Parts: sequence; structure tokens; C-alpha cells
Amino acid sequence: MARPVTLFTGQWADLPFEKLCTKARMFGYDGLELACWGDHFDVDAALADKNYCTKKWEVLTAHGLKCFAISSHLVGQAICDNIDARHKTILPPDVWGDGDPEGVRKRAAKKMMDTGKACRKFMDCCPDKDQQKKPGIVNGFTGSSVWHAIYAFPPTDQAYWQKGFDDFAKRFAPIMEAFDRSNVNFALEVHPTEIAFDIASAARALEAIKNHPRFGFNFDPSHLGYQGVNYVKFIRTFASKIFHVHMKDAWWGHGTGDAGVFGGHTSFADPRRFWDFRSLGHGDINFEEIIVALNDIGYQGPLSVEWEDSRMDREHGAKEACEFVKKVNFKPSAIAFDAQFDR
Repeated sequence: MARPVTLFTGQWADLPFEKLCTKARMFGYDGLELACWGDHFDVDAALADKNYCTKKWEVLTAHGLKCFAISSHLVGQAICDNIDARHKTILPPDVWGDGDPEGVRKRAAKKMMDTGKACRKFMDCCPDKDQQKKPGIVNGFTGSSVWHAIYAFPPTDQAYWQKGFDDFAKRFAPIMEAFDRSNVNFALEVHPTEIAFDIASAARALEAIKNHPRFGFNFDPSHLGYQGVNYVKFIRTFASKIFHVHMKDAWWGHGTGDAGVFGGHTSFADPRRFWDFRSLGHGDINFEEIIVALNDIGYQGPLSVEWEDSRMDREHGAKEACEFVKKVNFKPSAIAFDAQFDR
């Protein structure tokens, strides 16, 4: 097999860690990408309890599972966002605090720095000595102070948007320095509502943060395809910055036409929607082209299934998705196809 296939636990945070480990192994996964919510990975406990990380690995190992990354999407969202009441529902109480927006942003940034330290401590406890030597990976979001201005009316000039990228750089540069001290990479999941949501904005984000070596991307095609972004080109454009990969499907153009790409304030699975997330293999993402591109750039990290499909039972979908990824996850050729003619 070319790469390990893991399951992102963010959509399974209602299940206790050990129970999910049992299910993931039953589904056929090689490992887990641990969300920093539920009881899957507790950043504060990892830093405070000298045995916490070792115990996590003991559970993983007992179930025949590995782990290559942890994810802090919820806290990350609050670092650059314009904070409102919705954030209270996703943030730990110590980050929300009194809800003062700037205070929330600063506490979220501090928590993200702690997440980098916790990731390093966790990876240092990994039974695989070779993995211990590699950079840790924290996947996540950044939020954005200018996402609300995505549509250019009232008239929005480049100087206005640039303030958003400058704000992102001001807040994330110290975090990346802290990550550097811990030998950990941050992988932004390029996504609507983040500072980077397509190829153009991803390039601008890299420029804003001066191409910091610890800042890269968690490639997820499902957030790009329905926008009309060339998701295979994203891989080739940012080859050296693909730190992690989410395998997630979406479809578009299947709704009634009542709601467009912005969603029409409808809920997921509403038949009026232009797009929706789908279980792997049931959407419009071309995973054959993605695997070829990942092989071309030499990506050897995990393929992590982020399972979301409001139309399907999740256990059926998770098992089927694992089988799908393992089927398409082919190795690149070790020789040129016509090399035998030289013999």
C-alpha cells in the first residue's frame, strides 16, 4: 500500500476514544487523526499529565492503530475570526472566557501554541522511533477577519482585503515560531471562512506569512471542487506545502437549483442545495487524478478520511470509505513503463 489510511475523529467525537478505536479497526483503518475535542486528544491534559500521551499510544497500539496528526480546527477558527455567539458553541470554556472578541482571539492563539507543544510531546511518545524524528502535524483552521467581505459589495478594494492577510500574519507568525521550536508543522485546511479558501488566496496567505517553513496545507478537495477550483492543480502548485491530506468527497449540480453555491441558508442534505458533502466515491471528486498528483509530488503521508454525508449511515459510510481509499491508493511505478525494452 502506498500510504496509510486513517480516519479523522472530528465527526466521531460523541464516541469515547477506546470505543472509536475498536470501530476504526473493525472498519479497516490503519490509524486515526485525533481531534482535539471530545476525549480523543486533550491538549491541556497532554501537557499537564506526564503519562497522558503514553496512555493514548497504548490504546492505539492495542487496537493496531497509528497516528500521524492531531487536529485543532475549532480553536484555530477563533484566532482570526470576527467573534460572535456561534463561536461559544465550538470553543472550550477557557478559550471563550467572557466572550470579549479580542480576548477570545488571543486565548485561541495561546491554546494553538500549546497544541503544538502537546503534539510534539505526543509524537515523542510514539512507539515508532522513525516517526518520532519527523515533524509533528497539527491540522486546523485560521479563521478570517475579511471572510464576511467575500462578495465585493459594498465596494471592497484590495487594501481592505490586505488588512485581513496582514492580521492573519500578525497573529499566526508567533504561533509558527512556537511550532518551529517544537518541530511541528501547521496544516491549514483550505476552506471557505478561512484566510485561504482557493488557490489564489492560499498563495496570498503564504506570501503574507513570508512562506514560513512551518505553515502549509491540509489538502481537502471537497472544499475546492464545488467552488470551481482546480483541486488537482492545488496539489501541483503547492507541492512542498502539502503536509497532510483529507480524503473527502462532494457533489455539485445535483440540487433543484433553488440554492446556489452560497447555500441559500439551507441545511446540509436539503434537496434544493447546489452542493453537498458525500461519502467517498459517491460524489464528483476525481480521486484517480488526486492520487496521480500526490504520487507525482512524492507525498507519502497519510490519507485521512474525513467522513461526512448527511444522507448515509456513518458506520456503513466509514467502512465503505476505507475500502474505497485503499482501492485507489496505488503506488507510483518504480520503473519507466518501457524500461524492459532496453534489456
